[in-house]
Amino acid sequence: MRIIIAGAGELGLHLAKLLAIEEQDIALIDHDEGVLEYAANHLDVNMIKGTSTSIKTLEEADVEKADLLIAVTSIEETNFTTAILGRRLGAKRTVARISNIEYLNQRERLNLKEVGIDEIISPESLAAREIKRLLKQSALTDTFEFEKGILSLIGITIDEGSKLLGKTLINSAYLNPDQNFTTVAILRENETIIPHGENKFKLNDHAYFIAEKDGIDRVMDLAGKERITLKNLMILGGSKIGINTTKQLSKKYKIKLIERNREKCFQLAEELGDAMIINGDGRDLDLLKEEGIDRMDAFIALTGNSETNIISALVAKDAGVKKTIALVENMDYIHLSQSIGVDTLINKKLIAANFIFRYIRKGEVINITSIHGVDAEVLEFEVKENSRILKNELRNLDFPKTAIVGGVIRKSCGYTVRGDFTFQPKDRVVVLSRPDCVHSVEKYFK
Repeated sequence: MRIIIAGAGELGLHLAKLLAIEEQDIALIDHDEGVLEYAANHLDVNMIKGTSTSIKTLEEADVEKADLLIAVTSIEETNFTTAILGRRLGAKRTVARISNIEYLNQRERLNLKEVGIDEIISPESLAAREIKRLLKQSALTDTFEFEKGILSLIGITIDEGSKLLGKTLINSAYLNPDQNFTTVAILRENETIIPHGENKFKLNDHAYFIAEKDGIDRVMDLAGKERITLKNLMILGGSKIGINTTKQLSKKYKIKLIERNREKCFQLAEELGDAMIINGDGRDLDLLKEEGIDRMDAFIALTGNSETNIISALVAKDAGVKKTIALVENMDYIHLSQSIGVDTLINKKLIAANFIFRYIRKGEVINITSIHGVDAEVLEFEVKENSRILKNELRNLDFPKTAIVGGVIRKSCGYTVRGDFTFQPKDRVVVLSRPDCVHSVEKYFK
C-alpha cells in the first residue's frame, strides 16, 4: 500500500514505525527539518519537508497514487484541510485527527465523507474508551472481549501469592484441568515472550491469557486475585481526556474529579453535573486524604504532566486503591508499569495509532487490538473454505514460533485450543503475533 502520513509527531512516527515493519510504501510529511532528520535516522520511509496543506507538497508525495492519507498533525484545521485536499487530488481513503469531540458526536449529521474525510479520530475520546475498558476488572491489568465475552484476553501480574509462580507452562498444565485458558504472552522487564512449554512464570511477570468465560475465574484464582466491584472513582485532571472519561463513566460510577484551576472547576461543574468537582492539587497528600482516597476503588490520573500522573497514582496505590491508571505522554514510559507499581500506564497517541492501524490492514484480519507495553498484536481471522490452516492439526501446521493461536469462536461458542485442534471453515481464530510475523500468519487464513 502507498500510505502518506502528514505530521511527524509521536503519533505519526509511531504509525510510520508500525508500517515500516510491514514494508509498506510510506511517505512522511512535516515542515520541521529536525523532526524529519530524526525520523530518517530511525525509519526506512520517504521524508518530505513541507506543509501538508500545500498542493505542491502533496503532489510531491504522489498523493494521486495513495491508498491512504493519514493527517495527524497537532492542528485540527490542518488535518481537515489535508484530508479534503488529498481526496480531491486522488487519495483513495483519508483519516483526520481531531480534538473537538463535537465532530464525533455529530458525525452522521455532518457526513464528512461528502467532503472527502472517510474517518475522524480523537486520541482523547479513544483514551477515555480505553479507560472504560480497563475498569471492567479491577484485578486484571488488561482485558479485551471477543464476541461479547465468548472469549477474552486478560492480563495479570504474577506475584508471591500466585500458584503459577516458578512453574513452566508444561508443569502448570494440571492447574488448568478444563483447558479453558491459554497463555499467549509474558511481559518481563520490557521483553515480550511468546511462551511455549518450557517457559517459566517468574515473579512480577505480566502474563496474558486467552480465556473462555469460566477460564477467567480460574486464572484469577491461580493468580490469587479476587473479583472486586468498582464503584467510587477519583479522576485527577480536568483535561479533555478527563472530561471525556468522566462523561463516559459517570452513569455507572460515583466520581470525584480534582482540578487545580479554580475557574475551570466552575466550567467543569456545569458540564459534568453527575460528578463532584474539587478544586485542588492532586499531588497534595493531605487533600487526597481529606477527599477519601482510602475509600476509592480506582484512581485515574489524567493531567498533562506524566510525572504528576505517575506519582499521584503511586500515592493512591499506597493508600490501598485497588486499580490505578496513569496517562503518560512518553511512549517509552508504557513499559514502566510493570516495575513501578501503577497498574496500567496508557498513552493516547499509542491508542490512536493502534486504532488507525486497522484501516491499513489487508488480508483476512477482521479485528485487531494491542496490549499496552507488549510488542505483539492480537488479531482475529475468519477461516475460509480453502484456508491453509484447515490442512492439518495445529501442531502439524508449522505455525510461526513468534505467534500463537489463543482461541477459536465457533457457532457462538468459545474454545481455547491445544496442539490436536483442527479448524473448520467460518471459525473465527484469535492469534497473538509479533508485528514482523503478521504476514506469515495471514497466509494461513487466505
